[in-house]
Amino acid sequence: MTNPEKVILYIDDDPDFLDAVRVIVESAGYRMVQADSGETGLRVFKQERPDLVIVDLMMEEVDAGTRLVRQIQALGRQVPIYMLSSTGDNLVAATDYSELGLAGVFQKPVEARVLLAALKAKLG
Repeated sequence: MTNPEKVILYIDDDPDFLDAVRVIVESAGYRMVQADSGETGLRVFKQERPDLVIVDLMMEEVDAGTRLVRQIQALGRQVPIYMLSSTGDNLVAATDYSELGLAGVFQKPVEARVLLAALKAKLG
């Protein structure tokens, strides 16, 4: 079992994906907080001070996720950030995600074993 003090912030405007990821994350012993928009996500990030962030690429606008990543990074707090996208594999092929400061990119829907491996690698 993992450390329940580790907090994962997941930002996505699709409630079904929020629910699905919550099941995966919490079944592994992490605590998940969520937001359904970039604006709310930034507020929750400031309040909760999560240990890791997962953000959907396309929310209110096509590049909302990328914009949110930059806003989080501008706060100066170093935290692993993963992008989640239905174009995940294509995004990885077309983009150097390390230029965005991302820890990685997940294909949506994310497989439980892939997500848990990344969480364990970054958080223990």
